[in-house]
Amino acid sequence: MADNTILIKNAVILDPNTDYDGQKDLLIKNDLISEISDNISEKNVDKIIDAKDKILLPGFINTHTHLSMTLFRGLADDLALDEWLNDNIWPMEANLNGNYCYIGALLGAVELIKSGTTTFSDMYFYMEDVAKAVEESGIRAVLSYGMIDFGDEEKRKVEIENNMTLFKNCHDTADGRIKVFLGPHSPYTASEELLKEVRKLADENGMKIHIHVSETQKEIDDVFNEKGLRPFEYLDSIGFLGPDVLCAHCVWLNDNEIDIIKKNDVKISHNPCSNMKLASGIAPVSKLIDNDICVSIGTDGASSNNNLDLIEELKTASLLQKVSTLDPKVLTSDEAIAIGTINGAKALGLEDEIGSIEVGKKADLILIDTNNANMIPDSSNLSSNIIYSANGSNVDTTICNGKILMENKKLTTLDEQEIYDKARKAIEELKALL
Repeated sequence: MADNTILIKNAVILDPNTDYDGQKDLLIKNDLISEISDNISEKNVDKIIDAKDKILLPGFINTHTHLSMTLFRGLADDLALDEWLNDNIWPMEANLNGNYCYIGALLGAVELIKSGTTTFSDMYFYMEDVAKAVEESGIRAVLSYGMIDFGDEEKRKVEIENNMTLFKNCHDTADGRIKVFLGPHSPYTASEELLKEVRKLADENGMKIHIHVSETQKEIDDVFNEKGLRPFEYLDSIGFLGPDVLCAHCVWLNDNEIDIIKKNDVKISHNPCSNMKLASGIAPVSKLIDNDICVSIGTDGASSNNNLDLIEELKTASLLQKVSTLDPKVLTSDEAIAIGTINGAKALGLEDEIGSIEVGKKADLILIDTNNANMIPDSSNLSSNIIYSANGSNVDTTICNGKILMENKKLTTLDEQEIYDKARKAIEELKALL
């Protein structure tokens, strides 16, 4: 088969690993970045994109989502996590099926693509239906089934089987765009037996682990009352932690737990908007960064955010650290770009493939249009212009795995209106079932 080639001309490149001077051309062959130089010939190229007035970045990486929960956007606002979950989300989730999760995932994929995210890490239910949406949309995903057993042995067996079936059926599918992790929900919903079995399965199968940890003060108290240890101390004591573990939230950490995270090279997914909205607290991100701990960014579900705009999330992360530490120099715009790109790749174990603009890496790229009121005057500091001025609506083009998913703000793989109509119908049906 002949190479499929895309040439991006006249690009100003913003990358977390490399300082590219001036405008560059970038050539994509099939799914890979093939060449980056000052002037690449247009001969025998299938598609040319002129990047004048645009900034070229690696696609953003959202390391903690519940994509199908886009259907629950605005369902239960202004509530604490416990009330939000127990009285609103869990009753609604009881009526979910594969088709609803498929529609919710398609809606989420539209939002991710339009706001410049090319990879997301998801934990939820009916994940094979989510995988179907991923395959159709062209985006990249790490999927895990959210395992909850509350100490019930029969339920534990079923949950593990569900996650391993997902691994068997979906890992490395969709041209390699889909990976599967193990997804124990949290230390307070997954028993010690489940957590130990997850660790064993991860070691045996070379799988990674995605889990919520230390999201609320109540969680700390509940785990401490049951185990006599704080969540990270408890997970460390049962041998659960390691460099293959991605922990979402991590709001309530003491110095000993930060040492435990560093010692085990655990990866963190920071979810500032969700943590603020649910009044869960402020994660000590600047302290984690000072300890050379890998911090990435996640939106959580659209039901507690309420959008999936990662540029907005990165701005919030930066400003929140500044105001909580009373230090304007923490979490700079350069650090925020890294958190949204290469750190996300490291958190998912994909740093050799994605997260930066380098020859030989996957062509997961976005173009941000600077010819907009909120981007003028052009800042000489590109990262500042993106993090503090832009938002997802400034994304003009999204490319994943060498395939254009959006160009000139128009989606190429998904029918937006059809998905919107289906999503509206799905949520009305779900509300009627309550």
